[in-house]
Amino acid sequence: MITFEEMGLSQPVLRALSKMGFEAPTAIQELAIVPAMEGRDMIGQAQTGTGKTAAFAIPLIEKIGRDERAVRGLIVTPTRELAVQVAEEINSIGLVKGIRALPIYGGQDINLQIRSLKSRPQIIVGTPGRLLDHVRRKTIRLEDVFFVVLDEADEMLNMGFIEDIETILKHITGDRQMLLFSATMPVPVQELARRFMRNPELIRVKTKEVTLPGIVQHYVEVHDRQKFDILCRLLDIQAPELAIIFCRTKRRVDEVSEALKKRGYLADGIHGDLTQSKRDRVMSSFKSGTAEILVATDVAARGLDISGISHVYNFDIPQDPDSYVHRIGRTGRLGKAGVAVTFVTRRELYQLRMIELATERKMLKHPIPTFTEALEEQQRLAVDKLLRVVDEKELHQYQEMAQSLLEEHDSATLLSAALKIITKEPDTTPVNLTEEPARSSKSPKGLYSAAPGYQRMRREKKEGWSDFKKKRTRVKYFK
Repeated sequence: MITFEEMGLSQPVLRALSKMGFEAPTAIQELAIVPAMEGRDMIGQAQTGTGKTAAFAIPLIEKIGRDERAVRGLIVTPTRELAVQVAEEINSIGLVKGIRALPIYGGQDINLQIRSLKSRPQIIVGTPGRLLDHVRRKTIRLEDVFFVVLDEADEMLNMGFIEDIETILKHITGDRQMLLFSATMPVPVQELARRFMRNPELIRVKTKEVTLPGIVQHYVEVHDRQKFDILCRLLDIQAPELAIIFCRTKRRVDEVSEALKKRGYLADGIHGDLTQSKRDRVMSSFKSGTAEILVATDVAARGLDISGISHVYNFDIPQDPDSYVHRIGRTGRLGKAGVAVTFVTRRELYQLRMIELATERKMLKHPIPTFTEALEEQQRLAVDKLLRVVDEKELHQYQEMAQSLLEEHDSATLLSAALKIITKEPDTTPVNLTEEPARSSKSPKGLYSAAPGYQRMRREKKEGWSDFKKKRTRVKYFK
């Protein structure tokens, strides 16, 4: 697997990716970034949620100079929600380098957009209708654009934007590089690529299907600052034999693993910055059961083959469905049952829905466990442990002392004291973790129905692609 460093990215971009928590490229990023940086036209067939925004944003940002003030990059998206999200991610990646993207979409005051354009963003992300409106007004000029991306092309064509897109592309008169991303490749998308692209390279990334019926999948909706306490309660209630906790960044792994140790859990952390000898010690400890909990990043967990993992906790939601499949596949092996729990904030619910659609599995919402429930479960485990020792019947060396104690105290008091000693009471020591930045600034309210690709994916799964086309006969290219 190639790394971001091996792709030859600049230090400002590498720092931005590290800050965003991108430790390694996804499949689409691994295949697309280098050819795009080399200037090739490209068609990428990939589902929503596979990390394709960074796949075209990184090469674009690398190609734009810091001091350029003309519009150099144009990304066309089907919906305003996707335009905003793409612009946010481009701005996060380009921040250190001083590259800025501006979202342009219908439904927003066009005069406000015209004023924003006066700040001379180097990249425009917009919906076809509003982009064309600005082009006709000459408030956006495309003669200096050299990098064009059509994102979710099949969705734009389904929505009847084919003529608008063609008109926009005809206004880009200079030498340009064009990338097209689409979940499906119907004939109109192929025809569009044939007319406007030069010998495009085709890359395909298919999301893995989840065929792991032995894994119970839950999610817990929490605020980021609640995650650690709720994780501890779940560990106390579920009492996993062996568990892996996945975090988005190396810093998060260090913080969570150290905090777990302070609360008395047998935990250790692993990530890409550890020396090989340290990694070997951590893995040896986990495999032998000396450590019952492994806190890891996605990259560090690749290639691990450990049996007996009963639980997987996604402390931070994975960035794409493939990563989710890879994570939860660590449990439920060899016919054994497994449990996967994913923590999500309100702003991450959209990502959760995309994972559910891509994997064709519905996650059950798990209620936030209380302190009382955690304590009751620990008490139950203590009783079970006590009864197992009773069943072993190897107590003769303790019976004389027990009889002596019974002469001074009643049996109920002595048994209560024994249970208190062997019960692990939940710790409430405050723990401060670095709060992860939100992945999107959009409120989840009303986002699911308008989310890019969501309605199309839902309809296709329900009716099939052929039936879906028949229902869209009002769109010109289907006539």
